[in-house]
Amino acid sequence: MLIVGENGSGKTSVLEAIHVATQGFSPRARADRYLVRQGQHQARVRVRAREGAALSEVEALVRRDGGKELRLNGRPVESIERVRADLPVLVFTPDRLALVKAGPVVRRAYLDRVLARLQPTAASLPREYAFALAQRNAALRRAAAGLSGRDAIAPWSRSLANLGSRLVAARRRVVEELAPLFSSYAEALGVGDARLSYQGDAPTLGDLESRLGTDLDRGVTTVGPHLHDLGLARGQRDLRMLGSQGEQRLAVLALLLAEREALARARGLFPPLLLDDVLSELDAPRRRALIALLPASGQTLVTSADRQALPANPAQTLVAGRGQLREA
Repeated sequence: MLIVGENGSGKTSVLEAIHVATQGFSPRARADRYLVRQGQHQARVRVRAREGAALSEVEALVRRDGGKELRLNGRPVESIERVRADLPVLVFTPDRLALVKAGPVVRRAYLDRVLARLQPTAASLPREYAFALAQRNAALRRAAAGLSGRDAIAPWSRSLANLGSRLVAARRRVVEELAPLFSSYAEALGVGDARLSYQGDAPTLGDLESRLGTDLDRGVTTVGPHLHDLGLARGQRDLRMLGSQGEQRLAVLALLLAEREALARARGLFPPLLLDDVLSELDAPRRRALIALLPASGQTLVTSADRQALPANPAQTLVAGRGQLREA
């Protein structure tokens, strides 16, 4: 599907609304309150989806003064992970270049979201690890202030070593699944010798104990998967530091396409892919290469200010303008 319209006509808002309802956050807004129109107190999005013979409806209500409610098939949803598991949606926006350009925290968050989709039984590991980490850090600060002894740190060190090793193992399985797909898609998009890797080792209890003095001085845990990274490279070049803007953009696209195929293998269907303003920054050969990589069985929504930028005939073309969508 192609959505065309002038700049500022609301094309991106359509994709953003779908993403907020199905993934629980905006791919571009820094806070939920920016999703609410000026002069209004709340915003509501309702999305109906079909997967095979199954129909689902998800509704998101966002309030300007804070708070967000999600309903799946009319019932309140306590965890967004439930919606993401049932309705996986992938998105590319210009802001997604942060996956390559920003710091490790962005890539860790992305990797843990993919983990939840591909390994539902391990979906709670990042939260459990984060809780144990916060408790150990609090115990470190209390011990450093003389409010408790070092023995209060030990139970959380054991918990952190256990959860950390399990989280690293789960993340590595995800990367091992994505890596060959990422390399293949990057090659097809003109970025040869692209590599995806997990950077970091599973923490042991010995690692945590050996760093105890440093951790007490700093008041934080200085070893573990909360400091790891997802490496994206072309040959020996780190794409974050040495990649061109074009290489970084294509690497993000290759990563999303790899995730999409991995999800299709697990679910039997390709999840929807939202591509916002991706064509304007690609030359003609790479536009054709990208379109050729999109499976006919999956749903892809593409926005563009220029209808001729899409080197294919879309199944449907919608025109955005004045807060509405209409058939071309």
